[in-house]
Amino acid sequence: MTESAPTDLRERTRRVVRQQISETATQLFIEHGFAATTIEQIAEAAGVSRRSFFRYFPSKEDVILGELVERGPLVADALAARPEDEPPWDALRAALLSLRQSRAQDDRAELEIGRMLYETPTLRARHLEKQLAWESLLVPVLAERIRSTAQNAAIDPELQASAIVSGSLACLDVASKTWILGDGARNLTQLYDEAVAAIRR
Repeated sequence: MTESAPTDLRERTRRVVRQQISETATQLFIEHGFAATTIEQIAEAAGVSRRSFFRYFPSKEDVILGELVERGPLVADALAARPEDEPPWDALRAALLSLRQSRAQDDRAELEIGRMLYETPTLRARHLEKQLAWESLLVPVLAERIRSTAQNAAIDPELQASAIVSGSLACLDVASKTWILGDGARNLTQLYDEAVAAIRR
């Protein structure tokens, strides 16, 4: 057995327990509401101690939003892998869609979690914080793409990349809110495309 084997096993075990806590908490949030669900209830239902809960999640909000942070580097990698000649808006759209398409979708659960995000002030504030973290990852990648293909030397790649990333994430936020308020009746990707088209006109 190699030296890294015990470490790998511990990491796999940690991921399994973290996922178990996350799934248990999400179910409790859906059944009882975010505010009404306590950390003690989550820990008991997941079969861990309250102290153990905090080894995996800094707060109750991070149970919902932790995965959002983890997706950021995946989107950045997908963006970097797009064809060099692809327009910036299109490349970013494809990167965002690749992440959604790579995950198993449970629209009903996503709707319930989405409602929590918009109806719970602490979750909403943390969500915006995580969105800023995505921007810090995506802007340098997009700026480099713009820099490598720019025809106009006067163009500011960082400024353009910041505007496109901020605009795209704002459109995603608007599309998600519309999707949630409409109880998932409309296609989320189509809503995002319509929002982007509105600001690119």
